[in-house]
Amino acid sequence: MRLRLTFHTGARELRWEEVLAPGRALSYALLERGAPELGKMLHVSGWGPYGMVPFGYSAPVFPAARRRRGAYAAGGPGVVELGSPLPGVVEGWAAALASVPVLAWGSTAFIVDGIEVVEDPVFASGRAVFRTVTPVVMKVSGRDESGARVRRQAWCLPGEPEWDVYVQGNLRRKAETLGLDADVTLEEVSWVGPKRSFMVAGAGGAGGKKPGACVEVVVSGAPETLSAVASWGVGQANSAGMGWIGV
Repeated sequence: MRLRLTFHTGARELRWEEVLAPGRALSYALLERGAPELGKMLHVSGWGPYGMVPFGYSAPVFPAARRRRGAYAAGGPGVVELGSPLPGVVEGWAAALASVPVLAWGSTAFIVDGIEVVEDPVFASGRAVFRTVTPVVMKVSGRDESGARVRRQAWCLPGEPEWDVYVQGNLRRKAETLGLDADVTLEEVSWVGPKRSFMVAGAGGAGGKKPGACVEVVVSGAPETLSAVASWGVGQANSAGMGWIGV
């Protein structure tokens, strides 16, 4: 499930380091108001056997803003989404937002106009096409086919060795984290966008830049598992805004 927030702002652009990074602190700040125990647990130890954090969010989008080269254009009406397969997280956000008229997205004020609950899509066929609107990042082992380490563990881009295997493994760990059918298969990578890097926040504050690329992937699995992934994200660092799936 996801929340779609509509808002407006007088800012003409967002600083590049504030396109994604503020969303993590905002997500936890809302949980502190609306579901404090759950928020504290996710922040300290995560959820399930792997300590994963099952939520994600989009970058703010400004459909009416005039694009300018080199700038993340803002202004006028905007949309940002928060999502999680855990109902308690979404309910906590919604409870907090009911009494928060203005959001602080880094140094930019978003005046909230509306909140809409978006139900998870249904994938009755057991097949889903996920196209992300923020880059997917994945850290791999750096080992070659023989098992020998040829480079340090590092972020990996789609198309590079190990990416597919690690993305599929990540999908299965997400399913196990939620107690769902973990027989999930990455069938195809049908589109890869350009490499992009964004500043993100980490557990201790600044987390640095993470490189990745938006992708379109075809995934098969149990319908409940695919719905959960749709409101969580693809790849790693979803709670920092990476790998958010568009609808």
